Amino acid sequence: MKSTSQNFNHNAHRALHNATLQTALLRIKPGFVDHRRHALEHLADSDELRVRAKSIKEQTLARLDEYLVEFEKNVTANGGHVHWAQTAEQANEIIVELCGKANAHSVIKGKSMVGEETGLNDALEAAGLDTIETDLGEYIIQLAKEPPSHIIAPAIHKTRGQIAELFRKFHDRQQYPSALESVADIVNEARAVLRQRYLSADVGITGANFLVADTGTTVLVTNEGNGDLCSSLPDTHIIVTGIEKVVPTLNDASVLLRLLARNATGQDITAYTSFFTGSRRKDDKDGPKNFHVVLVDNGRSDMLNNEYRDMLRCIRCGACMNHCPVYSAVGGHAYGWVYPGPMGSVLTPLMSGLEKSTPLPNASTFCGRCAEVCPMSIPLPKLLRQLRNDAHDQHLESFTARMGLSLWAAFARRPSLYRVFSRWGLRVLRLFSADGQRIRDLPFGGGWTDSRDLPKPAGKTFMQQWLNRNDRDE
Repeated sequence: MKSTSQNFNHNAHRALHNATLQTALLRIKPGFVDHRRHALEHLADSDELRVRAKSIKEQTLARLDEYLVEFEKNVTANGGHVHWAQTAEQANEIIVELCGKANAHSVIKGKSMVGEETGLNDALEAAGLDTIETDLGEYIIQLAKEPPSHIIAPAIHKTRGQIAELFRKFHDRQQYPSALESVADIVNEARAVLRQRYLSADVGITGANFLVADTGTTVLVTNEGNGDLCSSLPDTHIIVTGIEKVVPTLNDASVLLRLLARNATGQDITAYTSFFTGSRRKDDKDGPKNFHVVLVDNGRSDMLNNEYRDMLRCIRCGACMNHCPVYSAVGGHAYGWVYPGPMGSVLTPLMSGLEKSTPLPNASTFCGRCAEVCPMSIPLPKLLRQLRNDAHDQHLESFTARMGLSLWAAFARRPSLYRVFSRWGLRVLRLFSADGQRIRDLPFGGGWTDSRDLPKPAGKTFMQQWLNRNDRDE
């Protein structure tokens, strides 16, 4: 996927004025935020689980090389094969080669964010492989030729009417005559279209939520069961995932599973939680004959050894973006790459380069909600602040931004001057209050007031109010 992260400001402006997108984004709070809160309210030991989960991941990251070698050994013992990819391009080359060895013509895919990260679909199609996504959301955006806008619900930006229109365009209406008037109609038609693809596919590709070192098991969670069909029906199953997904034991995986579904969708557990351990055995009635795991680095080793190591604890639950006021206002496509929201504003600069995504660390209000809800206790505001510092040190900010910061610093280092201009600024801002309460048109501040009102400032500065408070206390 070609990154447009450098155009975040333009993308966000366009998203704010997209009435259809704004309608779709209203579903986030009742669909994710409220469900998550209710789920955690009924989990008595949620705080203890967060502490345990962080400890598990920190222990794993401290010995990541050992656990990965152990995982490879046990996958091999179970009849599978592990492949190592340093870059996204290498991962795609390995998977295309594996499909060639399987004499594949058709490929079915379960949702994989690492697959999106590497641009796997484009690589498969360039190799002449008929590739279809089987997760409903991913299938919808594949038809629309769009990237996912959310890591849990890829098509959350689409309305029911838009999805119905896509199906009418791409599905044979003689074979599928439904009027598509309800969600059930849409789901049933997608199920019917995909059914034959499952049965005829040569290769199934999925991601993985966790890798268990001491058993060589891969863990996959889905709500549609498509992952199970992709992994068990074709003769070849290929798993593409990041090296940070490994955990030491099944007990460790169970701790993370208890947090994943609750923070992602508000469920106690995902509808389908599947464990895959190697290829089909002699007495097995089904399962793949060929089992491959492609472990992707793509910058993760660099994170392991720098100040952004905390980001490797991320389990891709999406809670940070669901609670982010910026994401809730502009949606995922504004971020311009695979990972949106606060986690994307950290990951994208680290994976694709800060010079290609300079605006993203600034796409935050620093309200702290992302860190508060993160089940892995990742200090996202701290990481975003560090990226802002990196951008400043590398002179990646615009001239206007650097001059503005320099001017602000000049005043901030001189308290008396700062107080004088603060009082003057308050008086000026109050002149632009249209109704006595809100500022709706601010010169040189259109980027703020274009999509929101600015509250009218108080009559006195904070320092004036503080000094008056001290006088009253005396």
